[in-house]
Amino acid sequence: MNLHQFRFVQEAARRNLNLTEAAKALHTSQPGVSKAIIELEEELGVDIFARHGKRLKRITEPGQHVLKSIELIMREVGNLKRIGEQFSAQDSGTLSIATTHTQARYVLPKAVAKLRDAYPKVTISLHQATPHEVARMVLDEVAEVGMATESLADYPDLVTLPCYEWQHVLVVPSGHPLATKERIGLDDLAGEPLITYHPSFTGRGKVDAAFATRKIEPRIVLEAIDSDVIKTYVRLGLGIGIVAEMAMREDLGPDLVSRPMGHLFGQSVARVAFKRGAYLRNFVYKFAETLSDRLSRDLILRAMSGHVNDYEL
Repeated sequence: MNLHQFRFVQEAARRNLNLTEAAKALHTSQPGVSKAIIELEEELGVDIFARHGKRLKRITEPGQHVLKSIELIMREVGNLKRIGEQFSAQDSGTLSIATTHTQARYVLPKAVAKLRDAYPKVTISLHQATPHEVARMVLDEVAEVGMATESLADYPDLVTLPCYEWQHVLVVPSGHPLATKERIGLDDLAGEPLITYHPSFTGRGKVDAAFATRKIEPRIVLEAIDSDVIKTYVRLGLGIGIVAEMAMREDLGPDLVSRPMGHLFGQSVARVAFKRGAYLRNFVYKFAETLSDRLSRDLILRAMSGHVNDYEL
């Protein structure tokens, strides 16, 4: 048996048993993938996949156990590569980060700049995606670090640690009645056309939950993944915006006013994620420490080793 066979089995499972897609992802031929899987099954003496003709239909019970072992083996292969890079490359290499647009635009620039100052030989590879895609990239080792507000804590194979808390803010034109209202309630927002995030992004679930609890149906006229897009459409008069407070770090100008909405939508927590059991290089710890005062090498090490329950942090 060999690592190529393990990769082919793992990719076939990831691609919903579609060998054509697995072959494309691995830059090889579909017959080659099929042959390698069959050879591994023959060597092990078990069927990893149940078949209908030449098509894979499902993962067998022994196949589930084989896949778990392959996952462990491939994780350790990745760790071996990173250990080699750590001690041979003298703090150089590539740090791949998966994150959402809001984090990439408003939170990561300072942390990336600090990392580059400390490790000038390190190249940053930034992947912007949905929270679920961020989690998947870390699990699949496309990225070494993931950062988002939603979804990361839903995956038991990820170690997720809190970076910082934040709240939503309301963005309205400076002449809007809500710009000067002393205390804004959900009833004030109910009749307004709202511009906010797509349901899978940036704490949108908390906004929806607050309206649902009061049995109020919000008038959402536009959904976006980009805070700057939301502010642009507020400026155009399409409606009023609900955005993350991180997006307010830059001057809004005289035409827009922001109001904190934590009393309506609560606090959200941005989290950083690592694949459980992964070996992290020195500059990964440094990057995490630049993200938040809450994160330290010692805390991450204890969480990765299971001595700290990251779900309770």
